[in-house]
Amino acid sequence: MDPLGINGTYLFTPRVHGDERGSFYEWFRSDALQKQAGHALNLAQANCSTSSKGVLRGIHFADVPPGQAKYITCLRGAVLDVVVDIRVGSPTFGRWEAVRLDDETRRCLYIGEGIGHGFMALTDDATVVYLCSEPYAPGREHGVHPLDPEIGIEWPGDVEPLLSPKDAQAPTLAEARRTGLLPDYQNCLDYYAALG
Repeated sequence: MDPLGINGTYLFTPRVHGDERGSFYEWFRSDALQKQAGHALNLAQANCSTSSKGVLRGIHFADVPPGQAKYITCLRGAVLDVVVDIRVGSPTFGRWEAVRLDDETRRCLYIGEGIGHGFMALTDDATVVYLCSEPYAPGREHGVHPLDPEIGIEWPGDVEPLLSPKDAQAPTLAEARRTGLLPDYQNCLDYYAALG
């Protein structure tokens, strides 16, 4: 696992073993994640989404504690997966990073609690699965607008983004900060330490 530039995010590229029969790879190892993140991923829910090309989901996050850590991979097709540091007080607040997850490299992304997450489908029938540390709880789930110019995510320009009504009405990062919606960086660090 390799850390990204935002504290609490890691990229994993598995070794894929292939022959004339097909392929095999380990897409999740609890021990490897625990070694890097300093704590295990408490598996509470597993999700699967299928999206048409151009579908943009996110930027989503949950209240911390307990937040919702995610371990994500793309089983079919390809997505541009994006993490955004929305933790107020973080040295990388407002910064984003993008990685391509697809059915060729089989890369996986770990996103710690309190970090914003979203993705855009780069192909039709893009199938994404993710393991979650906490179950979905509507009262704790929030979002910031994925097209917020202040964040400035460079989504692919060859297709019109298709957002859900909820994501299209999400506040900007500045609005979410002003209303106290965003997680606090120190609270997140304290929560990470308590998990270890």
